[in-house]
Amino acid sequence: MAILTRIKEDINVVFAKDPSAANRLEVVLCYPGLQALWAHRAAYKLFKRNVPLIPRLISYWTRIITGIEIHPGAQIGRRVFIDHGIGVVIGETTVIGDDVLIYQQVTLGGTGKEHGKRHPTIEKGVIVGAGATVLGNITVGEYSKIGAGSVVIDDVPPNSTVVGIPGTVVGQELSEETCDLMHHRIPNPVQCQLDHLQAEIDALKK
Repeated sequence: MAILTRIKEDINVVFAKDPSAANRLEVVLCYPGLQALWAHRAAYKLFKRNVPLIPRLISYWTRIITGIEIHPGAQIGRRVFIDHGIGVVIGETTVIGDDVLIYQQVTLGGTGKEHGKRHPTIEKGVIVGAGATVLGNITVGEYSKIGAGSVVIDDVPPNSTVVGIPGTVVGQELSEETCDLMHHRIPNPVQCQLDHLQAEIDALKK
């Protein structure tokens, strides 16, 4: 019953976060993010039992079919949704909390050949925008939002919005459960700084 409950929960998350989801059969058959997570659960259980080769084979064939690469050692919580999914890479020591939303082309990777914990920890309720890269043994705090195309290499406080290369915190919310990431309304910290400098130059000229 626990397995069926988790499956229903996963399907319900798709309907909650993707307005294009039409019916349950379509979600099961046509959503690669969902399929990749289900395959990963099987691979993860085998990996934790030190079963050789098979977990990596499951991960490999899942990548071929879905375009999503999840190392069998990654820890992924409940109600995680990978939207679209193509090009997503999740490293071996990555830890993903509950209720996380990940868009396409996201990389949760390492920064070198070090051993031990070398991939990020993504805490509960985080949204990672399309094409974002989160590198190293860092923590992205609960309910934070990573803007599309950002490169994050430092810890992110909870309830923060991060954009740019390297990632810069451009806002923090007081509450925990905040609204969805508004990709078209994310401020540009570089442009803001340039505008500030231009204003100073104009003032000096006057």
